[in-house]
Amino acid sequence: MSDYLERFIRYLTEEKGLSRNTLESYQRDLNQFLEFAGQRQLTEPDQIRKTHIALFLGEMRQIGRASSTITRMTVSLRSFCQYLVREGIIQQDPSIHMEAPKAEKRLPHVMTVEEMERLLDAPEAYTSQGRRDRAMLELLYATGIRVSELISVNVEDVRLDLRFLRCASSSGKERIIPITGVTVKRVGEYIEEGRPQLIRNHPEEQALFVNQLGTRLTRQGFWKIIKKYAREAGIETDITPHTLRHSFAAHLLENGADLRSVQEMLGHADISTTQIYTQVSRKNMKDVYEAHHPRANAT
Repeated sequence: MSDYLERFIRYLTEEKGLSRNTLESYQRDLNQFLEFAGQRQLTEPDQIRKTHIALFLGEMRQIGRASSTITRMTVSLRSFCQYLVREGIIQQDPSIHMEAPKAEKRLPHVMTVEEMERLLDAPEAYTSQGRRDRAMLELLYATGIRVSELISVNVEDVRLDLRFLRCASSSGKERIIPITGVTVKRVGEYIEEGRPQLIRNHPEEQALFVNQLGTRLTRQGFWKIIKKYAREAGIETDITPHTLRHSFAAHLLENGADLRSVQEMLGHADISTTQIYTQVSRKNMKDVYEAHHPRANAT
């Protein structure tokens, strides 16, 4: 059946224009299936039945393939079978009605409160860039906004007197998020003592957070900043700007915040997206219990 696979890959290349990585995935998945089929003396496409595909996917699960890999293999097999039907090579599609396994939802990585405090304390407090970086990290952790939203914030969007931040998502939906007293202090120090130095060549700049040139900071620029301070704070796990958003949500829930309020602050359209943080909270609670209760591990 390798001839049919070659024709199928050629069809995907010439007619569909798929990327090399996607083509390699199809080739790899289907080669594994053809090896499986060959071991069962299935030499022609019309010999393949739904049970064969189910057995193959079952074997993949038994040897430890991830759910995401099984899902991709299912898609590859469906596409191949649909191609064989369309070309008149087989009459019935054996992959029809086959359900791909649901992808496992991985719990987001959340920093501990102690790690978070070390990260927030890492920037120098006496330089323009240090004040900026300290204010950015504080604001990100205090509000849970996305990094794309952080770099879009203008000076007028922060009301330090009323202790709130006005934030707009990429879809244009605006939300008002409260900020802590510490955040008000850090951002205020930056606006008064750090930002004027940074924008001296661009005094008209409206962005709250700017780079060394005095123009709006980019996502890439912030990425480098957070990586730098994570190293300086001795945080060994790999963190991203989104880790602070995850930590913001999980820490609020751990301390008794209600799910709806966290949903509003995060800007989630569906509360089910926010609910994953309750699982993180429960996991952390279990870890704390087992680590500190004197009879947690008693038998």
